[in-house]
Amino acid sequence: MTDVRDVNLNRLAVFVAVVEAGSLTAAAERLGIAKTMVSAHMQRLEREIGASLIARTTRRLSVTDAGRAFYDASCRILQMTEEALSAASGEASPARGTLRVSAPVDYGAQIVAPALVDLRGVYPELEIELVCADHYVDLIGEGIDLAVRLGNLPDSNYRSVKLGSYVRWLVASPAFVARYGMPRSLKALASLPHIAMTVLRHPSTLELTRDAGRLAAGRVSHDKAVRRVRCVNALSVNTATSARAAVLAGGGFAALTDFSTRADVASGALVRLLPEWSGVPSNVQAVFAPTSYPSGKVRAVIEALKAKIANSAA
Repeated sequence: MTDVRDVNLNRLAVFVAVVEAGSLTAAAERLGIAKTMVSAHMQRLEREIGASLIARTTRRLSVTDAGRAFYDASCRILQMTEEALSAASGEASPARGTLRVSAPVDYGAQIVAPALVDLRGVYPELEIELVCADHYVDLIGEGIDLAVRLGNLPDSNYRSVKLGSYVRWLVASPAFVARYGMPRSLKALASLPHIAMTVLRHPSTLELTRDAGRLAAGRVSHDKAVRRVRCVNALSVNTATSARAAVLAGGGFAALTDFSTRADVASGALVRLLPEWSGVPSNVQAVFAPTSYPSGKVRAVIEALKAKIANSAA
């Protein structure tokens, strides 16, 4: 069995960087050292622990089964080391260094970016990069510390924390309503021009539920059954930002997130259609590497996002 005294802690940090960056070259750039030095650290680490951690080919680098287990353990060791250093220096929750966060485009612009600005004000030693994209982001492959994701998450080895929730509102412009009239039923809604988002699993189908507690014809409704409405698409777009722009221009109605349209509805730029109906509630979640103890900077951004989401909802 390998003696822990034979393993250099610095090499654990290099190994974690290699796994998260996806290549020796990218890890070298992240660490600010030469690629040859990264390669040397990896070779010595594998000799010290007596196992192959990464498989190298001319085109790609992959992590072995032993390497995956050792990566998880290395993350925990480095996290505990960080906490020990923090305790020794009198800091309860250190947040320093580089922090890379990913988020969907519209949510990133409206919620995450302002939250990160607030976070940077509290922790000026943080160097923050926000990566906004509507496609699925590979945390390890793209070197992301924390990803904000909307909706149900696919099964994965990542850890997640619920930050909040959202629903989709049926919205249209006042000009659209003046032209087509205000729909009085889901059947009437189905015949109206619809702005579809191709990033959704079923762009042409709306899954709607009646809001609990809404007053309908003088009665309180508690009907939470899901109704599916097949729509007539007038335009298909691949981002929520484009869908909102098309709806504001009067091109059709759409089911858009409450956080992206709340200000438009309040100002009168958009009108809610069938306000007793909305999309099925979905979660906003933070996803990060499967360490037992998320780093101080990850914990800090989670708390900043929770606070921003709570304030936005209020």
